[in-house]
Amino acid sequence: MHLSKVATSALAALVAGAAVTVALTTAAPAGAAAGTGTGYLRTSGNKIVDSTGATVRLTGINWFGMETDNKTFHGLWSSNPWKSQIDLMARLGYNTLRVPYSNDALKPGAAATGVNDYVNPDLVGLSPMQILDKVVDYAGTKGMRIILDRHRPTSAGQSPLWYVPATPESTWINDWKALAQHYAGNPTVIGADLHNEPHAQGTNPNATGACWGCGDQSRDWRLAAERAGNAVLSVNPNWLIFVEGVSCPSGGEPNVWDGDPSNDEDCGWWGGNLSKAGQFPVRLNVANRLVYSPHEYATSVYHQSWFDDPAYPANMPAIWDKYWGYLYKQNIAPIMLGEFGTTLASNVDKIWLQELMKYMGTGVNGMSFTYWSWNPNSGDTGGIVNDDWTTINQAKQDILQPYLIPPVGGPTSSPSGTPTEVPPGECTVAYRQVNSWQGGFQGEVTVKNTGSSPINGWSATWTYPSGVTLVNGWNAVVSQSGTTWTAKGPDYARTLAPGASVVVGFTANGPAGAPQNAACS
Repeated sequence: MHLSKVATSALAALVAGAAVTVALTTAAPAGAAAGTGTGYLRTSGNKIVDSTGATVRLTGINWFGMETDNKTFHGLWSSNPWKSQIDLMARLGYNTLRVPYSNDALKPGAAATGVNDYVNPDLVGLSPMQILDKVVDYAGTKGMRIILDRHRPTSAGQSPLWYVPATPESTWINDWKALAQHYAGNPTVIGADLHNEPHAQGTNPNATGACWGCGDQSRDWRLAAERAGNAVLSVNPNWLIFVEGVSCPSGGEPNVWDGDPSNDEDCGWWGGNLSKAGQFPVRLNVANRLVYSPHEYATSVYHQSWFDDPAYPANMPAIWDKYWGYLYKQNIAPIMLGEFGTTLASNVDKIWLQELMKYMGTGVNGMSFTYWSWNPNSGDTGGIVNDDWTTINQAKQDILQPYLIPPVGGPTSSPSGTPTEVPPGECTVAYRQVNSWQGGFQGEVTVKNTGSSPINGWSATWTYPSGVTLVNGWNAVVSQSGTTWTAKGPDYARTLAPGASVVVGFTANGPAGAPQNAACS
């Protein structure tokens, strides 16, 4: 999934050296790991578990761009620094990053473009892999995990099969082995999503696309996933292997013109059909490493026939069961829903997202997922962040929030009851200049709750001389009135727990200097 998709049914350090924590931490349930757990992950039946055997649920987000011509994360052109974006992801509760890439981004001499030099000076001149390394390192400090997703064989677009003339199967496998070796020993990177959205091509009986269980070495995605997965595990046996489905198990589109619906195959979303995985499972040489990873979308991507069923949405659980849910319900393997998303422009889609989240279950024992997407520039789904790459699409976040398990170091669910106001004098404000340039600078104000009670509706104020003007701010609602600046907790992070701190970043025009008269409440 990137800017468009067609369904085939019919067709390293914290930003300011301070952790951002805005709510009380609650104890993990018995048998569950806090956040994303400890050490490398493995599988046990339909669960993902950490190195101690505690159950882990990945509740993540896709941040795309490395698969495009930019060859690096989109949004690095925005006014929100890359570290602040990861801070925000963690604070919202996303504990995993799925990172799409193309093999073009891995080539020697590959150049990353679309990086804002002023906002992200630490990324200037770095290669795509060097930027990825920095994201991995920083996300690791937040307790987040990384899944690498081979999204495209070239930056030109997705492909039905795992290879194209410019990127043969040998390159696909060798690049995966190189990545597995590169990140060996770094448990932040937990695994390989081998190929994004294998799908049908050609009309049956002249199928040329990815099949499942057909036995054709050139088209059988199940067999290719075994070859690549075992090659990865031969150099890094600690990784999880994420295997998506196909669209039509035959690898070809149904012949809708023959007038005979009885022989029309049951197809699903690109990468979303795992109906044959029970009969033809992926066989890996290292036990307890296989995770099935289907994709699922709403009408903003394509209007599937099941959305028109008079029984909708009561018909959806049976559809999800058929395509992929049975693998989880029969304790065959874990499910990690790798992509699902919607613009929420239609009420049908809102219902779809609500029902899908219910289907995947609550708490640590629910199915894992990575939502599509963080990026606002996904044409048929939009993102969690708005076009400014800073503020949040609250309607989407409100539906996802109850199912998110924040990384350790990030927030967990808010404490029950109404937080009490903290008396004056029980919070502090500290300032650090991050960067400066001709005519402007970047600063950070760290607000810390030094009291024993949560602060509800925290705010901080400070002053700058006349002539210093606000450009933008993040991690808070930052405003300026004359020489007085105010930062207030946003709606999604209004509470500051005892001992917790939040780093408010901003850029300004004018001479750099420390603020005066800083106070908080």
